[in-house]
Amino acid sequence: MTEIVVALRSPVPVYEQIRAQVTAAVAVGTLAPGDRLPASRDLARDLGVAVGTVQRAYKELEAGGVVESRRRTGTVVAAGAGATASGGRAPRPPADVVARARALVEAARTAGVPDEVLIDVVRGSLAER
Repeated sequence: MTEIVVALRSPVPVYEQIRAQVTAAVAVGTLAPGDRLPASRDLARDLGVAVGTVQRAYKELEAGGVVESRRRTGTVVAAGAGATASGGRAPRPPADVVARARALVEAARTAGVPDEVLIDVVRGSLAER
């Protein structure tokens, strides 16, 4: 599984940070249908947060159709998650679009552009269309 990192001092709730990172990993194909997420206790311990925080994130992900909880196997990426990772609005982007997004992120980091600024630039570009 992709590494999840949370900012405990961020104004964004930790459960939302976890939810957004898992959703993003599914959207770009880092997590594929059937991939298993860590047990909520294990992830909570690794992140230094309460188990209930991780459980809330998993519950939100399940409600959004991104993951499903199964007995014996735990929480896994749902079969149709590639299409619903962005809230059901669109299917997973083509591989070339994901590659270009990764290249944009790399260029921004090389130039020292903070992630928040890059996201604002992308949102501004989307608004232009």
